[in-house]
Amino acid sequence: MNDQPNMPDWNQMRALLATVETGSLSAAAKRLGLTQPTLGRQVAALEESLGLVIFERVGRSLVLTEAGQQLMTALREMGAAAERVTLSAAAQSQSIEGVVRITAADIYAGHVLPPVLEKIQAVAPAIRIEVLATGSISDLLRREADIAIRHVRPDQDGLIARRCKDTAAFVYGTPALLDRLGRPQTGDELARGKFVGPLQGNDDFIAEMARRGVKLGPENFPFATQSGMTGWEWVRRGMCLGAMVEAVARLTPEVTVAVPSIPPIPVPVWMVTHRELHTSRRIRLVFDMLVEFFS
Repeated sequence: MNDQPNMPDWNQMRALLATVETGSLSAAAKRLGLTQPTLGRQVAALEESLGLVIFERVGRSLVLTEAGQQLMTALREMGAAAERVTLSAAAQSQSIEGVVRITAADIYAGHVLPPVLEKIQAVAPAIRIEVLATGSISDLLRREADIAIRHVRPDQDGLIARRCKDTAAFVYGTPALLDRLGRPQTGDELARGKFVGPLQGNDDFIAEMARRGVKLGPENFPFATQSGMTGWEWVRRGMCLGAMVEAVARLTPEVTVAVPSIPPIPVPVWMVTHRELHTSRRIRLVFDMLVEFFS
């Protein structure tokens, strides 16, 4: 009969390591990109598989037991070993070189991409990243770009796409603008506001808002631009209201959600490349790192 404890999963051990290093389940979940309940289940599963009580709750704090403290020594060694593996893999990528062109909407290029571009450069410094901040699918079809970040699944021949984690968009405005609107609480009250829209029309956005009880018309859009960066700057300055994905709005402390009770608009994220280009080492590396970042 085998009396040995079950072999713990590395994800469970990584969850424990992050919890101790950050000091709380919530901070550890944020570091690892998990929800707090998911991370808590991983720590609990580790305790069960090892047959140990690792944490004791003291008020709202988690305190390592003596067994937990002994376990952390080995876990830190494992974490260091995992980091060495990552660095070794990165070193293997040093020989990958050349240009990789990414096309994305300008708002994504300016606000969302910088962290992953820095990571790609650190892993493969011989790769030159060129970003076409246009958001036009024709960039791929004309071979002006190798990889595209899109919010709709492309149906053109010769392209392959990976769906990443969906995001969501809310309507935002500055506190001063929302004060002038009387701090809207309902869709009807929000519909009194002025919005920025794209040059090519607002039909899709109007339909999405109508499904959420906000009835908008052409008169709600006195401002229009082809540039997401420009439109967002107008929103940040308090000129108008505007819809934006959470990832960008989080980086813009001047704005707030206009009516939090209105459900967000789901925004899918697709990573797209040419079928034959996906076999290129440098394009494959960048494509996979983008998928991981957006997932």
